[in-house]
Amino acid sequence: MPPSVTHATTDGHPTTRLTCASGDLTATYAPGAGMVCCSLRHRGEEILGQRGALATYIERGSTFGIPLLYPWANRLSGLRYEVAGHEVLLDPSVSPIRLDANGLPIHGLLAACPNWEVTDAGAHGDAAVLRARLDFGAEPALMAAFPFPHLLEMAVQLDDAGLAITTTVTPTGDARVPVAFGFHPYLALPGGTRDGVEITLPVERHALLDEQGLPTGAGEPVSPLTVALTDQPFDDLYDRLAPARRFTLRGAGREVSVEFGEGYPVAQVYAPADQPFICFEPMTAPTNALVTGDRLPTVAPGDAFRATFRIAIRECGGDPGAMSDHLP
Repeated sequence: MPPSVTHATTDGHPTTRLTCASGDLTATYAPGAGMVCCSLRHRGEEILGQRGALATYIERGSTFGIPLLYPWANRLSGLRYEVAGHEVLLDPSVSPIRLDANGLPIHGLLAACPNWEVTDAGAHGDAAVLRARLDFGAEPALMAAFPFPHLLEMAVQLDDAGLAITTTVTPTGDARVPVAFGFHPYLALPGGTRDGVEITLPVERHALLDEQGLPTGAGEPVSPLTVALTDQPFDDLYDRLAPARRFTLRGAGREVSVEFGEGYPVAQVYAPADQPFICFEPMTAPTNALVTGDRLPTVAPGDAFRATFRIAIRECGGDPGAMSDHLP
C-alpha cells in the first residue's frame, strides 16, 4: 500500500492526516492552527500527550502534541531584548505574546497561528509529505515583536521509519535573522503510566537555572545516562549534547526516540511528576538566547538555516534494564 495524505477535521477544525506505507504510523496536522501535530499514532494507539487537545490550543494557546515554539523556545527574561542591531520592546497588546506565571514571555508568537499556507500535501516515493510556509515579514503583529523579515517553512515527512520535521528560515530582507526556536513534543506511552518506564538522555552538560527557569550561565558536566522515569520530575536544560543525540522513552512494549539532527545542539527535558508525558525538546539555542546572545545563531540574507529532528516508534519486548535512581 502506498503512503497517503487525507483531509479530515479534529475538534471541528480542518486537519491533514499522513499515513505511512505500512499503515503502522499516522500523523495528523492542523496547518491552520500553527502547523501543530495534534496526533501521532502507532498501530492505532496515541503517542502524543493531548492535554487540552486542539480546541484548547486554538482558544488559549495551551500546548499539546508537537507545537512549534517560535521565534523563541521556552521563555525570555523580560519584555525587552536587543539583538542584531534591533532593540525590541514586547507589547502583549500588539503581538500574540503569552506570559508565564512569573510574567515572562513564553513559547514565542506562533501558538495556533492561522497564517500558514500549505504548499504540498501528498505521497512522494515511500513517504507521505506535508509542506507549509509562513511569510513572517508580512505579519505586522509578528514583526512588532520580532522585526526580522523572513520566510518560515516546515516540511513534514512520514514513512515507515518515523516522522521527520525540517524547519527552514530564509531572510527576505537585508538583515540577519536570529534563530532561537524549538519544538515541544509531548510524548506519552499508551496506558498513561510512568511505572516501569525508562528514559535515555544523550547529554554532556546540565545548565543551571534560576528560580524562574532561566539559565544562570553556569553548568555542570554530566554523562549520557539511562534513568527510571517513575515519579521523578524534570524541567532541565542541557546545553551540550553527546554526539549520538538520540533521546529515548521505553516502556509499555514500545520505544519512542527523538533524534536531534542538524541545527539542534540544545535540549530541554520536561516531565512534571504528576503527568504521564515527557518532552524531549529540540532547541536551536539555549533558553533566553535572544537576550543573552549565548550561542545564538543568525542567518544572513542569501542564506538559509535548516534544522531537523525525527521521531521513531518501535515495539520492544522485555523489561527495562538496570536504571539509575536519579539524575545529576
